[in-house]
Amino acid sequence: ENEAMVGSAIRKSGIPRDEIFVTTKLMLSRPSYERANENVKGSLRRMGLAYLDQMLIHWPMGSDSEIWRAFEDLQAEGLLRTIGLSNFYPETFNELVSKARVIPSVNQIETHVFYQQKPMRPLMDKHGTVIVAWGPLAEGLNGIFTNPILREIGAGYGKTIAQVALRFLTQQGIIVIPKSVRRERMEENLACLDFNLSVSDMETIRALDLGHPMDGWPADALKY
Repeated sequence: ENEAMVGSAIRKSGIPRDEIFVTTKLMLSRPSYERANENVKGSLRRMGLAYLDQMLIHWPMGSDSEIWRAFEDLQAEGLLRTIGLSNFYPETFNELVSKARVIPSVNQIETHVFYQQKPMRPLMDKHGTVIVAWGPLAEGLNGIFTNPILREIGAGYGKTIAQVALRFLTQQGIIVIPKSVRRERMEENLACLDFNLSVSDMETIRALDLGHPMDGWPADALKY
């Protein structure tokens, strides 16, 4: 429900459109090809944009192949540059891909040091679909910002726990979407690409995987 505001901010920023990557998602109560087509064009109207860089199916809704067919056609028209998924796991992912003309560019799923999505990696790699990590800092849960293992590893590189947690993912080719309302945190998050974790440190962090999603997402997680 913030598409109009995002579109307004883009226009006011003065930044050239081709320097901004715009993604939005589709959610439908009654999914169909026609409604998907209509809703994507509605997103473009609300944002005042001629095209979107990426459009995602927010989660499996049924009739996903019909929604995907609409995405494929809209991409062919030049209204969508890339198309992808969010919250799709093996069964729903394989079902959609089996009928797809265009393979999803990304699959946005909860991914962080405590839930590393190890079973999903081979499937995504097989199809060339990139994992986009939502909640890459575990939304502050499970004591991530006081974790002694991550703190010790970070100290060896002069980096914070957050930077180590993000670099663990980006070093494996995973796209991260950390959220913050604080400028200094945004700058800290961006400064996580100028070092490489050693093989032994990567293995140490892999051992933190719990193999399941976090429960109890805090309502004020954006305040990090």
